[in-house]
Amino acid sequence: MPNTLIVNADQGVHVINPNIYGHFAEHLGRCIYEGFWVGEDGSIPHTRGIRNDVVEALRQLNPPVLRWPGGCFADEYHWMDGIGPRENRPSIVNTHWGLVTENNYFGTHEFFDLCEMLGAAPYICGNVGSGTVQEMQQWVEYCTFADRSPMADLRRKNGREEPWKLPYFGVGNESWGCGGNMRPEYYADEYRRYQTYVRHFGDNKVYKIACGANNADYEWTEVLMRQASRYMNGLSLHYYTFAGDWRHKGSATEFDEAEWFVTLKKSLKIEELVQRHGGVMDRYDPEKRVGLIVDEWGTWWDVEPGTNPGFLYQQNSLRDALVAGLTLNVFNAHCDRVQMANIAQTVNVLQAMVLTDGPRMLLTPTYHVFEMWKVHQGGTLLPLYLSSDAYARGDDQIPALSASASKDAAGRVHLTLCHTDPTRSATLSCELRGASSPSSNVAGRVLAAGAINAHNTFDEGDAVTPRAFKDGEARWEDGRLTLTLPPASVAVVTLSPEA
Repeated sequence: MPNTLIVNADQGVHVINPNIYGHFAEHLGRCIYEGFWVGEDGSIPHTRGIRNDVVEALRQLNPPVLRWPGGCFADEYHWMDGIGPRENRPSIVNTHWGLVTENNYFGTHEFFDLCEMLGAAPYICGNVGSGTVQEMQQWVEYCTFADRSPMADLRRKNGREEPWKLPYFGVGNESWGCGGNMRPEYYADEYRRYQTYVRHFGDNKVYKIACGANNADYEWTEVLMRQASRYMNGLSLHYYTFAGDWRHKGSATEFDEAEWFVTLKKSLKIEELVQRHGGVMDRYDPEKRVGLIVDEWGTWWDVEPGTNPGFLYQQNSLRDALVAGLTLNVFNAHCDRVQMANIAQTVNVLQAMVLTDGPRMLLTPTYHVFEMWKVHQGGTLLPLYLSSDAYARGDDQIPALSASASKDAAGRVHLTLCHTDPTRSATLSCELRGASSPSSNVAGRVLAAGAINAHNTFDEGDAVTPRAFKDGEARWEDGRLTLTLPPASVAVVTLSPEA
């Protein structure tokens, strides 16, 4: 059976929230320090201590939202340690990630400064595990209150006259684990109590996000929705992908086709998780008022040899690009419920966009997927039907192809495609139905490489980078678009209406 894609260009209803393409930066390893923050006295080019090359690279992704300060770090972070003159800020020990001492030079003011540079909305994750209700209340007041108050006056004293906009606030992180090892019933009560004091000051309206489930813990979602859904705007979900198990996750670059296959199969489990958690949410929230917030997702490999095991520094290969593309296509398909997602993490940690080494920086294959897929941000999801060959390994198989389609405000239709089979190319016949003026104006790019473990290095930064479709890879025949996708590839195609 030929691979066939039918896109219904006149039937879109749901808008793909740009926040699905969000990011996450935790105080972990070299994400904040050396990744974003290089200090005002260093030789690396920076603006107010934040390194310029990383900011400029990330701005090309149109980053919609940035989650901070954690992760597990959030539930040991006391925000008042990170304000005021830097020389007066107390140092802390990062007990979760490497037992390193941090000087707190990157705190609330620096985070909002970074978000403004990136053009990203701030998403702060508050401390429930070791913090107090008063501490959380005062943080929100410090950030967002415009009139006279102790916290607003303290903000002014520290150099910021006007309040910031703080649109997203998470009430704790992984409260079932590193955030307190709580039972869902207990956390539901704690969430109800803490969120009461995450107040809307002035015209700042906070979208409150409750700590949701790990992986397939549907009971957690059931309890939270039953006991606390009326008090939340979003409920989180965390899911990580690896080839092995939690103790031996596998190498980021040294793997064979069997590990490639099992990784992609595990990444596709996100479809089941979104559907089943979403199904539980539907019983309590049929109008889908509460968003599913997948604020930690991505690949997790064994750390690179010779690096601190607590820093979670890993390389990023073509396999990671496929995981990113497959996952984002799933989130798009469920954009009626999925309202935000934050890949873990932005710089130098887990499935990063960017890796740095002193003054050097490289863009990862995952970075390129986010750059290619950004065309979907704010677009209208278009219903589609995909008939795909299978990619089989022994008695097991997954679809060889994955697709997502959207239409932007200018009427352009964007297709993003993943081809999972690393052994052969695929030909896909695409039909665009319901378009007012079907167009043969086609532009597209593809990301592929000569090996499934291909990756960029500081000496060879363009080993895996997008290229334009070659002659014959994208062509119109009798009103249909025919695409030829290389083995193990991702692609983006834009169809522009005729003038």
